[in-house]
Amino acid sequence: MADRTAPNCHLRLEWVYGYRGHQCRNNLYYTAAKEIVYFVAGVGVVYNTREHKQKFYLGHNDDIISLALHPERVLVATGQVGKEPYICVWDSYTVQTVSILKDVHTHGIACLAFDLEGQCLVSVGLDSKNTICVWDWRRGKVLAVAPGHTDRIFDISWDLYQPSKLVSCGVKHIKFWSLCGNALTPKRGVFGKTGDLQTILCLACAKDEVTYSGALNGDIYVWKGVNLMRTVQGAHGSGIFSMNACEEGFATGGRDGCVRLWDLNFKPITVIDLRETDQGYKGLSVRSVCWQGDHILVGTQDSEIFEVVVHDRNKPFLIMQGHCEGELWALAVHPTKPLAMTGSDDRSVRIWSLIDHALIARCNMEEPIRCAAVSTDGIHLALGMKDGSFTVLRVRDMTEVVHIKDRKEAIHELKYSPDGTHLAVGSNDNSVDIYGVVQRYKKVGECIGSTSFITHMDWSTDSKYLQTNDGSGRRLFYRMPSGKEVTNREELKLVQWASWTCVLGPEVNGIWLKYSDINDINSVDANFNDQVLVTADDYGLVKLLRYPCVKKGAKFKKYLGHSAHITNARWSHDYQWVITIGGADHSVFQWKFVPERKAKEVLHIAPQETLADSNSEESDSDQSDVPEMDSEIEQETQLTYRRQVYKEDLPQLKEQCKEKHRVTAMKKRERAPGSGVKLHFIHGYRGYDCRSNLFYTQTGEIVYHVAAVGVVYNRQQNTQRFYMGHDDDILCLAIHPLKDFVATGQVGRDSSIHIWNTETLKPMSVLKGFHQLGVCTLDFSADGKRLASVGLDENHTVVLWDWRKGEKLSTMRGSKDKIFAVKINPYLPDKLITAGVKHMKFWHKAGGGLIGRKGSMGKTETMMCAVYGWSEEMVFSGTCTGDICIWRDMFLMKTVKAHDGPVFSMHTLEKGFVTGGKDGIVALWDDTFERCLKTYAIKRAVLAPGSKGLLLEDNPSIRAISLGHGHILVGTKNGEILEVDKSGPITLLVQGHMEGEVWGLATHPHLPLCATVSNDKTLRIWDLSPSHCMLAVRKLRKGGRCCCFSPDGKALAVGLNDGSFLIVNADTLEDLVSFHHRKDIISDIRFSPGAGKYLAVASGDTFVDIYNVMSSKRVGVCKGCLNYITHLDWDKRGKLLQVNTGAKEQFFFEAPRGKRQTIPATEVEKIDWSTWTCVLGPSVEGIWPVISEVTEVTTACLSNDRKVLATGDDLGYVKLFRYPVKGKHAKFKRYVAHSTHVTNVRWTHDDSLLVTVGGGDTCLMIWAHEPDSHREFKLGDSEESDIESEDDGGYDSDVTRENEITYTIKALSTSMRPMTGVKPHLQLKEPSVDERPPVSRALPLPEKLQTNNVGKKKRPIEDLVLDLVFGYRGNDCRNNVHYLNDGADIIYHTASVGIVLNLTTSCQSFYVEHSDDILCLTINQHPKFPNVVATGQVGDTGDMSATSPSIHVWDAMTKQTLSVLRCFHSGGVCSVSFSATGKLLLSVGLDAKHTVTIWKWQEGAKIASRIAHSQRIFVAEFRPDSDTHFVSVGIKHVRFWTLAGRALLSKKGVLSSIEDARMQTMLSVAFGANNLTFTGTISGDVCVWKEHILVRIVAKAHTGPVFTMYTTLRDGLIVTGGKERPSKEGGALKLWDQELKRCRAFRLETGQIIDCVRSVCRGKGKILVGTRNAEIIEVGEKNAACNILVNGHMDGPIWGLGTHPSRDVFLSAAEDGTVRLWDIPEKKMLNKVNLGHPTRTISYSPEGDMVAIGMKNGEFIILLVASLKIWGKKRDRRSPIQDIRFSPNSRYLAVGSTESAVDFYDLTLGPQLNRINCCRDIPSFVMQMDFSADSTYIQVSTGAYKRLVYEVPSGKHITDQSHIDKITWATWTSVLGDEVIGIWSRNTDKADVTCACVSHSGLNIVIGDDFGMVKLFDFPCPEKFAKHKRFLGHSAHLTNIRFTNGDRFVVSAGGDDRSLFVWRCVHTPH
Repeated sequence: MADRTAPNCHLRLEWVYGYRGHQCRNNLYYTAAKEIVYFVAGVGVVYNTREHKQKFYLGHNDDIISLALHPERVLVATGQVGKEPYICVWDSYTVQTVSILKDVHTHGIACLAFDLEGQCLVSVGLDSKNTICVWDWRRGKVLAVAPGHTDRIFDISWDLYQPSKLVSCGVKHIKFWSLCGNALTPKRGVFGKTGDLQTILCLACAKDEVTYSGALNGDIYVWKGVNLMRTVQGAHGSGIFSMNACEEGFATGGRDGCVRLWDLNFKPITVIDLRETDQGYKGLSVRSVCWQGDHILVGTQDSEIFEVVVHDRNKPFLIMQGHCEGELWALAVHPTKPLAMTGSDDRSVRIWSLIDHALIARCNMEEPIRCAAVSTDGIHLALGMKDGSFTVLRVRDMTEVVHIKDRKEAIHELKYSPDGTHLAVGSNDNSVDIYGVVQRYKKVGECIGSTSFITHMDWSTDSKYLQTNDGSGRRLFYRMPSGKEVTNREELKLVQWASWTCVLGPEVNGIWLKYSDINDINSVDANFNDQVLVTADDYGLVKLLRYPCVKKGAKFKKYLGHSAHITNARWSHDYQWVITIGGADHSVFQWKFVPERKAKEVLHIAPQETLADSNSEESDSDQSDVPEMDSEIEQETQLTYRRQVYKEDLPQLKEQCKEKHRVTAMKKRERAPGSGVKLHFIHGYRGYDCRSNLFYTQTGEIVYHVAAVGVVYNRQQNTQRFYMGHDDDILCLAIHPLKDFVATGQVGRDSSIHIWNTETLKPMSVLKGFHQLGVCTLDFSADGKRLASVGLDENHTVVLWDWRKGEKLSTMRGSKDKIFAVKINPYLPDKLITAGVKHMKFWHKAGGGLIGRKGSMGKTETMMCAVYGWSEEMVFSGTCTGDICIWRDMFLMKTVKAHDGPVFSMHTLEKGFVTGGKDGIVALWDDTFERCLKTYAIKRAVLAPGSKGLLLEDNPSIRAISLGHGHILVGTKNGEILEVDKSGPITLLVQGHMEGEVWGLATHPHLPLCATVSNDKTLRIWDLSPSHCMLAVRKLRKGGRCCCFSPDGKALAVGLNDGSFLIVNADTLEDLVSFHHRKDIISDIRFSPGAGKYLAVASGDTFVDIYNVMSSKRVGVCKGCLNYITHLDWDKRGKLLQVNTGAKEQFFFEAPRGKRQTIPATEVEKIDWSTWTCVLGPSVEGIWPVISEVTEVTTACLSNDRKVLATGDDLGYVKLFRYPVKGKHAKFKRYVAHSTHVTNVRWTHDDSLLVTVGGGDTCLMIWAHEPDSHREFKLGDSEESDIESEDDGGYDSDVTRENEITYTIKALSTSMRPMTGVKPHLQLKEPSVDERPPVSRALPLPEKLQTNNVGKKKRPIEDLVLDLVFGYRGNDCRNNVHYLNDGADIIYHTASVGIVLNLTTSCQSFYVEHSDDILCLTINQHPKFPNVVATGQVGDTGDMSATSPSIHVWDAMTKQTLSVLRCFHSGGVCSVSFSATGKLLLSVGLDAKHTVTIWKWQEGAKIASRIAHSQRIFVAEFRPDSDTHFVSVGIKHVRFWTLAGRALLSKKGVLSSIEDARMQTMLSVAFGANNLTFTGTISGDVCVWKEHILVRIVAKAHTGPVFTMYTTLRDGLIVTGGKERPSKEGGALKLWDQELKRCRAFRLETGQIIDCVRSVCRGKGKILVGTRNAEIIEVGEKNAACNILVNGHMDGPIWGLGTHPSRDVFLSAAEDGTVRLWDIPEKKMLNKVNLGHPTRTISYSPEGDMVAIGMKNGEFIILLVASLKIWGKKRDRRSPIQDIRFSPNSRYLAVGSTESAVDFYDLTLGPQLNRINCCRDIPSFVMQMDFSADSTYIQVSTGAYKRLVYEVPSGKHITDQSHIDKITWATWTSVLGDEVIGIWSRNTDKADVTCACVSHSGLNIVIGDDFGMVKLFDFPCPEKFAKHKRFLGHSAHLTNIRFTNGDRFVVSAGGDDRSLFVWRCVHTPH
């Protein structure tokens, strides 16, 4: 039989012909060594033109499509396509990987660019969002990610003259990016009028913010900043594909085949037209240029590379060429010379010299070529075409011999016969034609047996037979030359084939996978000489196999390089080379064949590095010469560790179930029991499927794991301490080199690794997010800084961590097969090894990836363990056959026999090694494994007297071994931990059951003993007293399920799995009696109470048998159950049995006959039960959890004092309930220690201990019972129950509003008025009657606007500068007012501006970088970061684009942005807090999952993030003394968080320590010393917490909700603010001592009925208060004096705005019913009037002596300004007044309302205000009104987008356009009209321009819109989409805007933000 291993010879890539010019650009450069770097297919090529040599980079596994050169020009970055594409950074000199960047992009990586220093790399993906990612490429870390554009991006570049700036361009766009923090913020390039908006293909940055870019039409666009400055027209005839900047200037290359050189100022130097040169041709298109010194490299679309010398530019050298467009299928080799011929769909046939590596001839044909063949004498070359014809050429001069077309469809294969007389031609028409060569190719035969197209053909050596393969997978034979089919296979027996290129046939069965029937292999060629076969397939793999290979699934060596399908592969005539051609990649690869004899000589050359190693992975899976796998190892590799339910998923499951159970939750639920339990001791050690998991700690204690618990065992005191941080099985454990920390990894869907301290048992770091299913092995590095871990996912991912930071350094798929061990090299922490099933791999770190190579060993062995030796290259590994392999680097030096059976564990000592194996022997070795120094056998005979138990068998399999403290520590498969003294005696320290589930558990009736029985076929007796040891053990024939002591404790009954049971002596465990009456497993067994006369035995076949113990006879059978029986209990009298079944039925039977009884539920409770272990019935209804669909309660046990019921369930929880447990879903205490299901729980006879056994975890756990009196709460106490109580402490309107508010995103805001009709810019203009000629004889038109009040100098306004903001966001934001600079300044926010107010000068300064509303603000209190502020804003989805929510960190004094953090908190950021050192920032999101995130804000790096609560979180704050602890509060929520590495661990607040405390909605948080935390609640109480436990409640600290609390760092005093009515005793502001025991209240003199404080801050002797009513007040601590610093409207929108005709004051009127008077020079509010009704509009009379106010209820009021007395009021309408105006002559008052009417009143008739007239037929509500200068007309703009003009006071509608055009207006506030059509922008489809005002000079108009923008235009602006300047700051919806007198200021009023902005006008200088 043929050898089934892979062949020993191999291939080495020697040359690649071609260059990827299609679909790629800018991919060709000179390196520092003057070599040329480019790529083709999946290979990076470094080509040395002087020596004509190529080097290859083979680290990719799919097509490379992008390339960037590092500024130092040695390193290269390449990006590939694929589902999970990655970027490799590699060294062009050594062609080795330096870094791998992965896990961000999908589809492919379109562009790459390095920055100026070469530290950062930017990449652009091919996904639908064209994601842009910035990397710190050496560390493999992502710095920033953002969606790039909606359409393709073609080029990206760093601005090399400005740090942190990038430019990207692509389809119809160019974007200018700035990088700050983790945020990439784009600004779109403005094309303006300078050039057409079009696709930009390439770009280069120059100094002074200038960017040059090449466009699709051949122009060069020059940008300054974001604006198009100029264009260079016609730089190229068509698209400019490439632009390259160098010292001398710029080179561009275009589709027109020209290369142009430009100087540094982009003045043309020269043009090189490649089409006109010798090698040129029509249609040449340049894809890449590189200008270096006097050389220029040019890459073309048709895969050529030219090198041009500048001073001789008419003679470019063609240095590389290849096939171009279309697929490449045809390949033939010359029969006698080293030549290869290829033909392609590009219609060219080319001949390549394999010696010179060059193209020596080329000829173009008429048709695409699909196959080729050379005649046996080498004279003719036949080519098969796509159109069904074939052509024969003379090889010598490429002249045509003959052209024949007999077929309509493509020719796939043609072959000359070995004797040279015939040519066989196979086509797509299912036939082969035979032509006679000598007869000038006359057709002599035809083979027509196939039913499908012909794919492959071979001739026999005697030219008499032809075999064919066709597309349907049939193999046929024909006699030649007639073409008759051979059906008799006998005559073929002796046929020798001249060549073998067929894919079907017994000789090549092995090329196909075992179980696949896919035909993905395109080509085969056999090398008969060396008996090897080469195959080429659709996946880009070239494989080498032995020939013949008869069995399917033969072993192979595989080689990557081609990207997609390889169409053909052929050996050269002398078998020196293999030539392969790629279909889509057009490339020709030439591989050197290294035969076996040579292969040995090249071993010392390191194998070429690839990510997929060339001696393939798949092929090792089942070699014939691998020894049988050891049974233990086999079992272990088959364990899956999958769970039905992962604990991580419980919260979601609970939520779903709660929805169903809403009703029951409203009822009163039973409270949790008073007493608790605490884990005391565990019998068990996990040895059956884990290895090397047992160590000595620094202090000599022993650390190991079992179930979900890390155990620290003190062998002197025989006590245990526990690490309880895991929630599922721990599978591996590693110890830190200093032996004080331990790392443990667990099972889980997203499984975690905990690193914890063995002294304090606290987690130091938790690592998550990379391993699925579980973590199977771990190792610390020698310096203790790194940790390596391996996952249980199908790729066995290997991850290298910086564990303290919790940061993933690198990851890579480990291997398909299971990995048993990972070890980090102690000398070089960048290297590691993994050992496992059939492999040993040597890895080194490369950026974010790891590169692995297989160890070279003859046959592949399974490795169980590995360690490093005394130098960095020595490695020792233990195999599954008992050998030790000794490695140097990656080569196996020798093997030493060490054990019989597998070597499971080894350990390095100072001078030597220690090993342990399945044979139960511990061996000590010298440091070279030459000599075995000593062996210890683990036997009962040598067990020392102090042992805590008994050895189950001699020579147990050893699974863990470790040294220290003069002893050897040994862990066995049987769950024993032994200590071997160097002199020989062995002490047994801890033991547990072996593999198999433990179900049976019984406690002794009066002694501290218990018995267990398990599926491991043992019965054991344990001592529960402090000696904690196993007293007796007995092996059983079968596993057991249950056991029970007799009432006197002398006998023990045991039920077995085969249906039998025995009664044994409880001391000696010897048989007393046994029975076998049932077939199914015995599930429960019970002695009757008292004398123990009867024994009830329940079995799986639905019966309970009752035996008389004395007579040993069966006396009764209980029948009638429908399902297997799960639980049994006797009543006290021994007369009644209670039975539970698997179908959740409850039955009662009478003893001893077994008659079934029906007992009503009410009676059952009255029966006195001897024991209660049942889980059904009304008295235990509450033990079933909310999610009982997914989990069963498997066991229960009632304490002997009848107070506490303990239960165990399938999720591994032990729970305690208060008995009886009535009503659904009772509250409980819950403990996690068991991993999967808890099978049994029992109380000891005196209730002092609870004993539990776990099924799969084989553990016996002993819990100490702590009755009610011990109420000091210990940590690690139970978690609270699952469902929160429904009552949350009351209702408050402010809290509800804050909780339910949804913030609008400005960019998505919609119209605030209910408009109808067509927008102005979309309306069609009716031409007016008399279109005036441009030069008119008529009188010039009167001015549009009366401008008499501006004097003679009319100057336009060119800019607005924000000067003042009146407003503060207090009504839905909190904790957002702070002191800065020792109380000299205060900081707060409104809308999207951060405001710093200087208290002495009252000057404001602004931070305006936010793009949307600010929701929260905090300051950094660390002295290292003075005046550093963080603000969080509203945002859209968290897709990291510019509209995503973000946090800005900025300097309050300079207003400079220090960092921008884009975040995934979709909706917005509602709370921010700095840590104690000031380096970390905590943020809370408004997203549905209410995420909390921690940032390193200076780097913009997200450290940790976690879903925090199902409902709104209001505030989260760091403890003032900590960087790792913080507290979050929200709706029915308070959580205490710890940051461990990158993981956030949290504890719910525990309330049960205080009677009747309930979880309320928590609103605020403050801190005290000694871990005290204070939280303010909705009911006005303050809760005081110690750690996470409630210790007291400060009742009614405020009468209403406690909205805000502030901890003063210098003296610890606490300020609280709440909602209450001011009274003599109290106010809404209080100052407390550090413990919140005494307080002083302050009254805020605001005149409100209820004060509501939203923000407090304490400075020196002063308290700063922000209120719900938008005031900021400073209160003196000594004198309680209040000073109002800031005023604002408390409810919005502010609709009305009126500016005084002659002074710089203005009035505002808002929804809150107040009218306020503001003074701009004084920067303050002068007065306010409360009208008691929402107001809508306000206006001054022309003299400024009267004010008219319109109300929402239709009333209007006229006040006298001097006295604020009401002059008159009237209500003629029932709906809101929208605008109100005095006529310029002060005679008329016009009132416009929502009732589509304008009413006129004559003021000269006095204050009774009778309506004199009104304007009718207005189509919709009135928005704005303006009088004409002569008071005779009024213009009205309406909600139907129509502007109407009426006569005053008659109300007559004027329609004559020419008449209207002549009117001069006194004011213009209309947003409608032809004069202002230009103010409407393109993107107002959902939103509108809401308000406008023309300046008094009549030259400008300012407008406000629904997006919150203020815009400044020229007036009039009749052209659509006029140019303008825009000013941001307001929230969505501006309501009104006005110029003050003299055009000095613009005032804008906000809708959503209730704020008034005052902008200073900057006039153009004269």
